Amino acid sequence: MSQNPRRRVAVVGATGVAGQQFLVSLENHPWFEVTVLAASARSAGKTYREAITAENGQEKWGCEEALPDGFADQRVVDAAELDLDAVELVFSAVESDAARGLEEGFASHVPVVSTASAFRYEDDVPIIVPGVNHEHAILVKRQQRERGWKGFVVPIPNCTTTGLVIALAPLVRQFGVNSVIMTSLQALSGAGRSPGVGSMEILDNVIPYIPKEEEKVQTETSKILGRLAGERIEALDLPVSATCTRVNVRDGHTESVNLSLGRPASLEEVAGVLRAHGTEFTDLGLPSSPPELIRVMDDPYRPQPRLDRSLHDGMTTVVGRLREDRVLPNGIKLVLLSHNTKMGAAKGAILVAEYLVHKGLA
Repeated sequence: MSQNPRRRVAVVGATGVAGQQFLVSLENHPWFEVTVLAASARSAGKTYREAITAENGQEKWGCEEALPDGFADQRVVDAAELDLDAVELVFSAVESDAARGLEEGFASHVPVVSTASAFRYEDDVPIIVPGVNHEHAILVKRQQRERGWKGFVVPIPNCTTTGLVIALAPLVRQFGVNSVIMTSLQALSGAGRSPGVGSMEILDNVIPYIPKEEEKVQTETSKILGRLAGERIEALDLPVSATCTRVNVRDGHTESVNLSLGRPASLEEVAGVLRAHGTEFTDLGLPSSPPELIRVMDDPYRPQPRLDRSLHDGMTTVVGRLREDRVLPNGIKLVLLSHNTKMGAAKGAILVAEYLVHKGLA
């Protein structure tokens, strides 16, 4: 499916870590053209390169990919004064504290796809993960009707939740899952520029606490894996016990997962179900979609962030170390790796937007 002409989009929060990831993923996108870069008032009026350059001359560009030339000299506008008549869709990468008011204003005019948590827990707002619960997208019509919006807000989940629900979804559907115990080893890039994860704090260290992370994983997993009942989501009754830690890895969240299946299943059955997951979604041929949502590896030393996070440009969840868990009833344990700044952030949000366009919702 091609889109001609391309939709005019704004990236709000463009100077931040997530905003930079959007720019990398949207450069030369076949469906979307970034016509507006928006950020806080202090960046307004500057070129993008000026806005991300500190007083000491250091350019605060956080992606491995180079700053796309087409954005470097583009003028940044104040997000609070965004001309919504000039765009057809907004990608929001602002901090959650600011997101609520801004996204509500945007959504009254145009669709908004967001990496922020501000609207994730509203009854009429789906948290979309490609290939997992894209059918929940129909809830945007309820938003428009009940809130009087021309657009809507669709957030993606916390980046730690993303890989977990991608791996759990086919198992829930095929076998049922009674409980999940997950311990994450999360990359530094997931923290943005938050305090407590600077170079001296993380060197030779593991930080055993990430504020609000565990609660987000528990709540979001149940909602995403829930059932669409009319115009509401019935959250899945699935206890998730999460321990979230920060480790000295740049990109890629590793998660150790122990789960209790609803019925007995062999490791071969489980591996086969994981490998087959998501073909109905990947067959749509959306521009940012990987050819496979899950890759199962037999090598007991995989997945590893440095080796496996960039599979299909970071859009595939890699699963390995599939074993029986003899403690839990019908127990299975595995290790998964999900790229937190690709599928778990900007490029995952872009893939959600592509699906919304494909379905005629945006």
